Amino acid sequence: VAEVTFRTAAAADTIKILAERGDIIVGAGTVRNPAQVDQAVDAGATFIVSPGLRSDVVLRAQEIGIPVLPGVATPSEIMLAEQLGLNTVKFFPANVYGGAAGIKSLSAPFIDINFIPSGGVSAANLGEFLALPCIPAVGGSWMVPAKAVDAGDFGRVETLTRESMDLVSALAGGNN
Repeated sequence: VAEVTFRTAAAADTIKILAERGDIIVGAGTVRNPAQVDQAVDAGATFIVSPGLRSDVVLRAQEIGIPVLPGVATPSEIMLAEQLGLNTVKFFPANVYGGAAGIKSLSAPFIDINFIPSGGVSAANLGEFLALPCIPAVGGSWMVPAKAVDAGDFGRVETLTRESMDLVSALAGGNN
């Protein structure tokens, strides 16, 4: 699974290239308006991730029929997500809003909400997040460090990705 962020002009083209491979589930991240939802879907994205909760972004994704994960950090935002028919949200930025402890506290009154933390998730704290039953997945860029990408060191990216998958497998007791 790969999330391509709409932080550069190359986002839609990158999504298209990855989607055409056929072996990667590719989505669009940092989607901030309905026009970007349309761009992402036209390029081949199969899910939408947003840094915050905008009703028009969620409604456009739902209208198209594509899964959407809006970013939330407060009970009010979670309640709005519920009102929009969502039961899974992105908790962002996780490191700023209390990390795993923050999610654990929020999950008490929102027992039917799943959280996907992003922002500050790393190999060092992955276990804290995945130990919570309300967290089915995490988002993170620690596997794709900018220095490695800029240097064309995709072997490093592959190594970090494999190490992360091994860590997830170990944390899950080999049952992932």
